[in-house]
Amino acid sequence: MDAFWAWWQSLPQRIDPVIFQIGSFRLQYYGLMYLVAFGVTYALVLRRLRTERGFAITRDQANDLFTWVIVGLMVGARLGYVLFYNFGYYLERPLEIVLPFDFRNGIRFTGFSGMSYHGGLIGVLAAAWGCTRRQGVSLREAADLVVPAAPLGYTFGRIGNFINGELYGRVTASPIGMVFPLAPDRALRHPSQLYEALLEGVALFALLWSLRRRPFPRGAMLALYLVGYGTARFLVEFFREPDAHIGYTWGGLTRGQLLCAGMIAAGLILYRFLRRLPQSPPAGLRSPSPRRA
Repeated sequence: MDAFWAWWQSLPQRIDPVIFQIGSFRLQYYGLMYLVAFGVTYALVLRRLRTERGFAITRDQANDLFTWVIVGLMVGARLGYVLFYNFGYYLERPLEIVLPFDFRNGIRFTGFSGMSYHGGLIGVLAAAWGCTRRQGVSLREAADLVVPAAPLGYTFGRIGNFINGELYGRVTASPIGMVFPLAPDRALRHPSQLYEALLEGVALFALLWSLRRRPFPRGAMLALYLVGYGTARFLVEFFREPDAHIGYTWGGLTRGQLLCAGMIAAGLILYRFLRRLPQSPPAGLRSPSPRRA
């Protein structure tokens, strides 16, 4: 058993996050995990369109929606990190917001080193609203279609964080802790990326996927996602090391916990609002709609 724990605790140090490198350019598993996440989510959405009745959304419209959502995610995640986590730094270095280079000592390729989940969520919602409005599709129906599949894809993003050795947890005396090479010390730390992959990814996916055909108000999957993710992330933040330049905020909570509290509140308000709207059965229980080519 001692040999297992020794292997487990040193695992992050033995994982090379770089697939290959040419000069200063590096392709890392983290980027590959993003592609896997989008692919898994897209495949599940197409499966729902094939096997579940009643969605008034065509495959072409779903393809268009995914394109918009990917752009919204990347832009929102980057701007969210700038605004929520490091505004002062980027206020002095605005070029680094949109260019993957460090200009402090010459020019050095760094990649985009800061992305925010909450900013990405805002970007996705804005992009989905713009796309569905352009298509003449119901945003609530699009949310019911895509949201139950999204957490499984998100799981791979957190695995990418783990391979990168970033977003590690707080110091622990438990043998489940690991030594992360990017941490400022050699202490055992919670593998909080894996906690997030399990709670925010696998567990939330299992919950939403099992509820997707229940007779909730149309659009309720988004409200349930906001509450579910916000709760899971709020709990995991007790094990995750806060950003060094921010630390703890009001009441000893982290910035992420405050943002998650806002998510939970928004989800509850949204669900109450949706219940007051004229109701129709969820897409999976409606008669099939005519499909356009």
